[in-house]
Amino acid sequence: MKKFVFNPYLPFWETIPDGEPHVFEDRIYIYGSHDKLNGTSFCEDDYVCWSAPIDNLSDWRCEGVIYRKEQDPINGAPYGKELPNYEPAFAGEGPRLLYAPDVTQGPDGRFYLYYSLDTVNVVSVAVCDTPAGTYEFLDYVTREDGSIPEVGRWFDPAILCEESGNYLYYGFCPPVRFPGMENADYPGAMMVKLKDDMHTIISEPVCVAHGIDTAEGTGYQEHPFFEASSIRKIGEWYYFVYSSLQGHELCYGMAKGPEGPFEFRGVIVSNGDIGYQGNSLPVNYTGNNHGGLVVIPKGNSDDSVYIFWHRHTHGTAFSRQGCADRVQILEDGTIPQIEITSCGLNEGGLPARGTYQSYIACHLTEGDRTKVGQVVMSMPGQPLPALPEEMPYITEETDENAEHSMRPFIHNMRDGAVAGFKYFQFDGDEKEIRLVLRGSGEMEVLLDSPEGKRIASVTVEVPDGKENWTETRSELDQVEGKHALYFKVKEGDLDFAEFSIQ
Repeated sequence: MKKFVFNPYLPFWETIPDGEPHVFEDRIYIYGSHDKLNGTSFCEDDYVCWSAPIDNLSDWRCEGVIYRKEQDPINGAPYGKELPNYEPAFAGEGPRLLYAPDVTQGPDGRFYLYYSLDTVNVVSVAVCDTPAGTYEFLDYVTREDGSIPEVGRWFDPAILCEESGNYLYYGFCPPVRFPGMENADYPGAMMVKLKDDMHTIISEPVCVAHGIDTAEGTGYQEHPFFEASSIRKIGEWYYFVYSSLQGHELCYGMAKGPEGPFEFRGVIVSNGDIGYQGNSLPVNYTGNNHGGLVVIPKGNSDDSVYIFWHRHTHGTAFSRQGCADRVQILEDGTIPQIEITSCGLNEGGLPARGTYQSYIACHLTEGDRTKVGQVVMSMPGQPLPALPEEMPYITEETDENAEHSMRPFIHNMRDGAVAGFKYFQFDGDEKEIRLVLRGSGEMEVLLDSPEGKRIASVTVEVPDGKENWTETRSELDQVEGKHALYFKVKEGDLDFAEFSIQ
């Protein structure tokens, strides 16, 4: 039986945001941060790597831990030289956390991992002989004399290694300066060249994409660079992907060379679909975004290009999962904004006949769409605020009979709440839909939009409220072709675990 892949593309229990996809030989490798499931801060765990064969993007394999936070000398590992100057943590003791990384294969054939530790304002480098082996700390990115340029924030590194040189991109441009940043010079995304030792700076920083302080009057004015640098060469163009000040979207600039400057060309993806086909209301609760482009070679002219991005679960900013969707590159090299889907890497609609868990929803909104906003977050050391009362969100509970002893589900679907899934391919002979729900209320199944044609409806009355899951079934109107499905609570208060169509 064919195995299908969804969004998120990794198992539900795995939380790898900030995904940087790279193809080495015949496999795609994902390097990213590592949140905790239902975590309380960004990037709480060590780096792990997942990979899949390029001819089967449903066959993901965990390569295990590739680097631990304690391996960095700033966190206490041995180091034979003087440590660079780094900034204190905003709050708390203990090891500094591993933030968004990137990886490249260097001129010596080895693999180099670039990262920063939360707020240190220093970029570190680790090295390994294989793409997903155990990386060992190499050094910090500095000039020959050990100094670090003071222009730009050394954060969210991206690395490109090619015949013309080794290019490191970095930057962070918040609208409000944190303590210690008041007089810093943060013009935007910055680039420096490195020696072939992969850590020594041999050029002065140059701004390749404008941040809030320098964007006025440029193409970046409406979408200033904020963070999340990512760099790729595809065809004759270099693409610089970044997270804008809006936070939820990944934008891009294009240039003919790796040193830029990159001309702003638009938005590739928003994790709330804001801006897609003129959409002004989010289709999901938004939060930060980070990811990169990758070309999956197919041995012919029909290579596939994907954008990797991430979504949020548990109603908060701190439990993010990797997603991916295919992009189209036009003849002039530009990339139109794509919609977020449930089928993602699967390419094409999922077969309608089958069983699907609700956590693959790409649309999740409360009854009043105008109140769908950002997920909840807190500053370091501060408690999380309460979630909005009407907010539905993806979470999980212990279930010894489920995969990884965990049942994921959508919690708190109240009057008007909608969970949507794109896309399914119907044969026209599907007769019945089965839903696994908890609580009491009526749920409608709608075609193609939250206001679309009703093709099924179920009513659940559970005396024990939300103590027990129940299966309920309904006849399904005839449907043919490729369609989205939307599950809408007409009235009630429900949890939603899965559905199947037969």
